[in-house]
Amino acid sequence: MKTVIASNFRPAFFPCQLNRNSGHCLFRPFTTHIFRRSLTAKVRAFSTAFVETKPTEPVVETEGSGGDNGLACPICYDPLTRLSDSPLYVGSTAGSSLQCNTCKKTYFGNETHLDLVASSGSKQYDESMPLVTELFRTPVVSFLYERGWRQSAIFGGFPGPEKEFDMAKNYLKPVLGGNIVDASCGSGLFSRLFAKSGLFSLVVALDYSENMLQQCYEFIEEEENFPKEKVTLVRADISRLPFMSSSVDAVHAGAALHCWPSPSTAVAEISRVLRPGGVFVATTYILDGPFAFVPFLRTFRQNITGIAGSHTFLSERELEDLCRTCGLVGFTCMRNGLFVMISARKRS
Repeated sequence: MKTVIASNFRPAFFPCQLNRNSGHCLFRPFTTHIFRRSLTAKVRAFSTAFVETKPTEPVVETEGSGGDNGLACPICYDPLTRLSDSPLYVGSTAGSSLQCNTCKKTYFGNETHLDLVASSGSKQYDESMPLVTELFRTPVVSFLYERGWRQSAIFGGFPGPEKEFDMAKNYLKPVLGGNIVDASCGSGLFSRLFAKSGLFSLVVALDYSENMLQQCYEFIEEEENFPKEKVTLVRADISRLPFMSSSVDAVHAGAALHCWPSPSTAVAEISRVLRPGGVFVATTYILDGPFAFVPFLRTFRQNITGIAGSHTFLSERELEDLCRTCGLVGFTCMRNGLFVMISARKRS
C-alpha cells in the first residue's frame, strides 16, 4: 500500500543558521526534533485515510495460554484450542470440541464429560486395561461405588470421606485458591466436596471410567445450588494426563494409587503437571512389615496382588522413594492401620 500525501503539502524551512567555517547562511530542512515529530504525525494521518479495512477474524481461545485449566493434548502435551463456544464446566460440555495446536487431533465432549484419552475418537481400536481398571468401568461397580463400596474402606482404617477431606485440606493450605485435579475421582465424592468448599478456583474431576463420570454427573445434577461453573469432568488416563506441564496447583487421589497400573508412571505425570510448589495428596492402602524388607516376600506380595486384580500395595518407604524419584519433595504421611495419607510437593 502506498502512502498518499496531499499535493499542496510542502516541506518548510526554518530560519538560516551560520556555517561556522564559511559564515554563509544555510537553509537546513527538517533540522529540529519538534518539526520531525509534527511531519510524522501528518503523514500518519494522511496514510490512515487510505488504509483499506478488513473484517476482524474470529478469535479462537487457547486453553493453555488464556484459560485457567491448562488442558493439553495427551499425545503432544501442547495446548488445546477451543473450537466451539460451549463452556467446559459440568453439564455444558455436550457439543464442545478442542483441537491440538500441533497434531491437529480434535477431542470432543458429550453430555457428561470431555474425552481426553489418547485413543479418543478411534473406531476400531479399544485398549484393554488391567482387570481392576476395567472393573471400575462397569456400570454396576460405578453405581455401587458410593452406595456401599467406598464405605467398606473403613475396615481397612479409612476414617471416612468427611474426615479424609479435612485431613487433605491441611496439606493443601499452601495452594488454596488455585486449581485442583481430583485424579481417579470415581463418582466424584471428593470432587464435589472440593467444589462446594469454595477453596479452589477450578476442580477437574478426572477418571478413566465413563460410567464413574456418568455417576458424578448425576450426583451433581441432584444437588441444589451446586457450583457447576467450578467443575470440569474429564475422561483421561492417569499415566497420560491432558494438562500442560506446570499448570496445576494441586492433585488429589483418594483410595486410588493402589489401583494404578504403574504408580511410578502416574506419579511422574503428576509431578510433570504440578506447578513449582504444587501439592500432591493421596490416600491408599499400605502393606509393609516383613513384606517390605524380605525380597522373597516382596515378590510374593506382588504376585498375589496381581492375581487379585492388579493392585499394588506399597510400604511407607516405597511410597516415599517413589515420590522422591519422581521429583517430589517434603514427603509426609499419616497412618491408621492399612490406611495412609501421603503428601509431597513439587520443588519450587
